[in-house]
Amino acid sequence: MEKALIDQVEHLMAKAIFAAAEFQQFDQKRTDRVVESVYKAALNARIQLAKMTAEETGMGVWQHKVWKNVIGTQLVYESIKNEKTVGFISDNPVTGITEIAQPLGPVFAVTPVTNPTSTAIYKILIALKTRNPIIVSAHRGAAKSTAEAVRICYEAALEAGAPEDCVQIIPPGSRDFTHMVMSHPQVALILATGGTGLVKAAYSSGNPAIGVGPGNVPVFIDESADIEFAVRNIISSKTFDNGTICASEQSIVVVEKIEALVKEEFEKQHCYFLTPDEIKKVEQIAVTDDGKSMNPAVVGQSVAVIAQKAGISVPEGTKILMAKLNGVGVGYPLSHEILAPILAFYSAKDQASAINLCLDLNYLGGIGHSAGIYANDEHVIMQFSQLINAGRIVVNTPTSQGAVGGMFNNLDPSLTLGCGTGGKNITTENITARHLINVQRVCRRRLNHKFVDADEATYFNENMTETDLFNAYHKNH
Repeated sequence: MEKALIDQVEHLMAKAIFAAAEFQQFDQKRTDRVVESVYKAALNARIQLAKMTAEETGMGVWQHKVWKNVIGTQLVYESIKNEKTVGFISDNPVTGITEIAQPLGPVFAVTPVTNPTSTAIYKILIALKTRNPIIVSAHRGAAKSTAEAVRICYEAALEAGAPEDCVQIIPPGSRDFTHMVMSHPQVALILATGGTGLVKAAYSSGNPAIGVGPGNVPVFIDESADIEFAVRNIISSKTFDNGTICASEQSIVVVEKIEALVKEEFEKQHCYFLTPDEIKKVEQIAVTDDGKSMNPAVVGQSVAVIAQKAGISVPEGTKILMAKLNGVGVGYPLSHEILAPILAFYSAKDQASAINLCLDLNYLGGIGHSAGIYANDEHVIMQFSQLINAGRIVVNTPTSQGAVGGMFNNLDPSLTLGCGTGGKNITTENITARHLINVQRVCRRRLNHKFVDADEATYFNENMTETDLFNAYHKNH
């Protein structure tokens, strides 16, 4: 390893550590002043950053990226602004436990090419809210727009009195540099949003990490659903920024009884069902040669661009390409996650078969992430929810906007969605400020008299059974 590179990493970390020491001395009021300043500056730059991102990445729709930036600024800020993240955060005189929030230390945040500026801003806000300096690593495909978002946030933080170097960004394009920072012993936490390989690297770094798993989101439309409403919501979600949110719908599953009605509604709302030959052509350009992962060339592209790449003709104004499939996994490439306006479509003979299909799709690279159901039968909703392995099961809601929270439900607005142990993550929650603090618990003396007053001889008597010990424990209380 070149000495110059090592020196550069050490210099970066030294600045972050010094910023952490200064940040630890901030009270809640000073901290909140910094966060408010950053939120306002980033929100004011929402359009500029959206246009810059669309131009740089060649993905998505800039108007939709404006909304992503609003989610990452205004919605996130409103959800955390009144949260206690400094000093005493709770005090219970009955239990005698007082909780004190402490910062973690330097946070290393990796951001994706699909949602670069919104993710960077959101991570900066939750880090500063918890008095943690943050070091951002941008995807090389969105290096300029991410750097601009970081610059805007950092300058706003400094104007509000934040410590110098509380927000930094590493040089783009160097994997060695990224991995050296990731594994540096002074990094307190890694917030990894990106591909599976990157998330695995974060978990293998030797430092605490919160990563996210891939999403292969199945959506079940039950016969009790309002079909027109369901289709309209699915389209609004899957076409949002050309499907670049990992919680966007990937497969639609219906029962045979309503298949014709659902298909007719999709067509009525300008979606196009591919012929078998067209499905093969789309598979060839949408999925890599191994048939297991999406081709980056179609990520965030419009239907018109995808159709042109595939060499097929579709009606003008087509919103989504629909592929009727008969199976999941090997031999059915479009059953995998594809962050573009392409949807797999399945029909099952009955409700149980439909839910099993959703499970198969869920386990095809999307365990723990998100799932959707459209139904007006609470029994069906709960049956589906108990069987599916997803951290977020959104009901009668577009999954893209529903899973990130704050718009269609009361989930914490977030651009890092935990996938639980199924997705090799530590939590299924939407990651927010509370995940970026250490909580000290001051525990005052409160005797458990059921235990301390118990007769010791009881516990040393080999003839005493569990029932005897239970009765002794509860005898005088």
